Amino acid sequence: MSNLKNMPAAGIVVIVVILALFALAVALLFYLSARYRLLAGRAKGDGGDETGRGFRALLLEEYTAAYKKFGADVNTPAIIDDVMGRKLSGLLLCERYLNNAVSLFVTLGLFGTFLGLSLAVASLTELIGYSNTSEWLSVLDSVGGGLLSALSGMGVAFYTSLVGAGCSILLTILRTIFNPQTAREKLSTRLELWLDAEVAPQLAGMTARSDASLVRQMIDAMSSAASEVHKALSAAAESYSATTAKAAASFAKTVSVCDTEVAKFNAAVATFKEGIHDFSEVDYNLRGSVERMDLAVRDLSGAMREINRRMGGKAE
Repeated sequence: MSNLKNMPAAGIVVIVVILALFALAVALLFYLSARYRLLAGRAKGDGGDETGRGFRALLLEEYTAAYKKFGADVNTPAIIDDVMGRKLSGLLLCERYLNNAVSLFVTLGLFGTFLGLSLAVASLTELIGYSNTSEWLSVLDSVGGGLLSALSGMGVAFYTSLVGAGCSILLTILRTIFNPQTAREKLSTRLELWLDAEVAPQLAGMTARSDASLVRQMIDAMSSAASEVHKALSAAAESYSATTAKAAASFAKTVSVCDTEVAKFNAAVATFKEGIHDFSEVDYNLRGSVERMDLAVRDLSGAMREINRRMGGKAE
């Protein structure tokens, strides 16, 4: 105890930090073991605190969605690990701390060792430095104090290493007895058995019922669609019949008007033909008259020549 009183403050700080981290590691070790056992014991139930209920609810939701998508080929361990990583992230962080706590204690012990050696070397260097001065004889009385300071630094080195190594050994033994990793694996195994043995058959039955219901819904939808198509076709047929009847009546009226116009055209053609016949007769009579007039003119011309000839003969 007297050695601890004479120890420098830096060494005490290192030892206190190692002991505090060791106490934290032990507390987390017991907490993780109890927490994983509690979750494993209530893996199938609805009890537990808000975190446990939220964890199981999210796990069931994720597994249900994956089962509906992949069926029996769903990867249950992957879903459990994913949900644990999201809902139990604090527990996994504490577990990682416990996995690194042993090496952390050893590292802090070595840090204390190097710190103590540094203090001891500094004290010895200061003590030896007086040997080169004229005050050497006057400081012989303080040699014991300098050696004591150097030994105190060595004490820091040994004590911190001893505390770090001792905490590492104790934590290793406790982790062997209360292993949170084993409890977590047991929790994962129970969750996997619960999902595959109890939840999956229920989902399979629900999927079969939902498939049958879906088929019935499809049949009802197809029947309703067929009825709508039938109504639409009937309405289209009625509309087409009415339109066709109106078009036929309009076409008949148009044909009647066309027949009347054709009859008028035929009458006009007949009148035109009669006019052409009369014109032909007029032309024929006109040509006959012209020919007769031509003969008359010829006769007249011959008579005139004859008269001229006779009148010329008498004059001679």
